[in-house]
Amino acid sequence: MIRRLVGFAILLVVLGLPTAAGAGSHYTPQTGDNFHYYETVVLDGGTGNYSGYTENTFVNGSVGVTGLAANGTVNASYQNSNSWRNNMGQSESWNSAGRFGFSPNTFAYVNGTDNQTGYTSPVYVWFYINNALAEGTPFSLLNTPMNVVSRDYSYALGGSQYVATIFTEGNGSYQRNDDYGVFTATYNWKAYFDPGTGYIVGYQYTEQDTDGATAGFTWTDTLYVTSTSYTLTPAAAPPASSTSTPAALSYVGLVVAVVFVIVLIIVVAWLVYRSRERRPRQLPQHAAPGNIGFGAPPPPYAPMGAPPINLTPSQQPVPQVVLRETVKVKCRYCGNLIDVTDKVCPFCGGPQG
Repeated sequence: MIRRLVGFAILLVVLGLPTAAGAGSHYTPQTGDNFHYYETVVLDGGTGNYSGYTENTFVNGSVGVTGLAANGTVNASYQNSNSWRNNMGQSESWNSAGRFGFSPNTFAYVNGTDNQTGYTSPVYVWFYINNALAEGTPFSLLNTPMNVVSRDYSYALGGSQYVATIFTEGNGSYQRNDDYGVFTATYNWKAYFDPGTGYIVGYQYTEQDTDGATAGFTWTDTLYVTSTSYTLTPAAAPPASSTSTPAALSYVGLVVAVVFVIVLIIVVAWLVYRSRERRPRQLPQHAAPGNIGFGAPPPPYAPMGAPPINLTPSQQPVPQVVLRETVKVKCRYCGNLIDVTDKVCPFCGGPQG
């Protein structure tokens, strides 16, 4: 799942700070709260040794509240199924699951995490915020300083269905030093939350890695929920742009665009050819399973296919008990009570009916 390996900590402690408390009380997690999500992680846009190299990770996951402790800690569990492949024909898949706890007051992990590694304590949960925060209020996700941009943002869930969300955004940088290499990484993180509960609805994380010379790549992580125990509010799509371009300018622009694309294709083909000549035989390998993930798969897991989105709140099935009653009558011969459906008395053998 998300690689969010943020190596620095500009951390804002939300407990007791008026700027982070917002106006009014916020939603407190309840036992049974849960969501399923679908996530894709793409590495592309490579330069230098990464020129022409791509990889994709697909995650089906879920997080759910399992109970509330006496000290106020929210107990939760996570599961996820992961599938990874690159353009060189390499692939792998793995599952992970576990339990953890977090505080509904500080919004930080307090007893383990949902497989989050590489962060400096305190680490704030990525999937739940104070839904009473006002626009412009700062807070944190994991180790990233965020800001509330809008409390009424129309978000395209899965790229199609629009729902009302709280739109938040943050930026940061860190030094990557792992299986991918040593890079300076800068990133932008846009995250969207349900206004009624503060739970995650979706996010897009975009990271640019460079070694300061020739090598680098772009890392894009996109996540959205596919089903929730809480109701998401449908919203209208943002109005389409009404700007227009004169016909003559449109024609000139089309010609320029075509020429530019042709030149670009020639240049890219030459660069790819040259980079393959210089490329080392061993490309950086994908990180070990478990370093990219959090969250629980709605089985069956389809590695390359996104599950359908269900806006109807999910809930546990209610057990049903069927009671069956039989009318009793007295046997005409011995007087014992027998079932009205008996043809012969089970006590004396006398015929009935």
